[in-house]
This record gives sequence, structure tokens and C-alpha cells, in this order.
Amino acid sequence: MSPYSLSTTPEGIVDSLLAHINSLNVDVMLEFYDPEGMLIDAAGVPQIGREAIAVELEKYFQLGLKMQIVQRHLFVAGDIASLVLDWSLIGKALDGQTVHMVATANDIARRGADGYWRYLIDNPFGTQLRMLGAA
Repeated sequence: MSPYSLSTTPEGIVDSLLAHINSLNVDVMLEFYDPEGMLIDAAGVPQIGREAIAVELEKYFQLGLKMQIVQRHLFVAGDIASLVLDWSLIGKALDGQTVHMVATANDIARRGADGYWRYLIDNPFGTQLRMLGAA
């Protein structure tokens, strides 16, 4: 089994996510997204499409830190899963800066026709109050 395998069960989504995201490789991580997927950035703006998602992912990957994730909730209805995840990036970044990012994500995954679960909506700061357009 590849370290970057997609999950065939909703219970395996987080392990698959960790393998993909901690590869620190944008192309590997993009495989984890549904073709219609989006990533909501820290300002609350949807980044739609692989190119926009890749730009956002690179901001985190350039830190060079591995993510820790604790699954708080998983709710499944048919081919849709809702995940509430506590995550953190803590440590010294590649540029020497100390990083302490913690948040709770509210993500949506969808099982594709091929039976694999991928992220449809990646909302890493899902429970954080944000104002669109705020700098």
C-alpha cells in the first residue's frame, strides 16, 4: 500500500489526509482533493480549482513542518462525510521562525465513483470567526 493511498472508508480519511499533507508535496496533496474541491483560506475566501488550491498549500508547505491532527467528529451520510478536526503546525520553520498554528477544521469529503474518499471542502479554520476582505 502506497503511503499516499486514498481511503476506501470514511474512518480512514484522516490517516490518508495525514500521509498526503505531511508529504509536503503539493502534487501529492492535490490527489487528495475531489475534482470539484475547494480550500477555504485563512481569510475565509474559497480557493477553487487545483491551481488556486496549490498556491494556498504552498504557503503551508514552505514552513517545512509536519501537521498533527486529532479527529473530533466524523459524521457520514451516504457518500458525504463531515469531519471536525483539531490540527496544529508547531515548531521551527525552515526559515528559522517559530510557528505555533492551531485550529479546528470543518471539512467535507465525498466518496467518488471509484470508491475513494477525497476532500470536497477543505476548511482548515472552519470554527474561527473571519471577516471576508479583512486584512
